[in-house]
Formats: sequence, C-alpha cells, structure tokens
Amino acid sequence: MGKKDHRFILKFRQSTFGEELRIMVDRETGVNYLFYSVGTGGGLAPLLDKEGKPVISDVYGENER
Repeated sequence: MGKKDHRFILKFRQSTFGEELRIMVDRETGVNYLFYSVGTGGGLAPLLDKEGKPVISDVYGENER
C-alpha cells in the first residue's frame, strides 16, 4: 500500500513524555479528527468549529472550509 492509498493524512502532531496529540484528515470526506493518547489509553473525536460543525479540509489539507 503506497502513501497515496492511506485514508488519513497526518496534519499536526505534538508529543510530550507519555502524551500525544494528533490532528488527522480523512482523505475521502475532508473531516478533521483529534486523537489524544496518554500511556495505553486514548480517544478519537471529530474536530469541531465554534458552531459545533465538523472542521472540513480539502482532500490535501491545504484549505479550511
């Protein structure tokens, strides 16, 4: 599977000792997801704007809509 076949694009990554925060974009829908992990636990949720709607990016993550 090549890189173009991956469904998600990593848009942002921040990590500190034992914690990691990522923002990933679904290439098919453009929806941004927030992933947080600490130790052996973690969670995933759609990233929402101030109106409570999902943050949508173009397929390549260049522009916010």
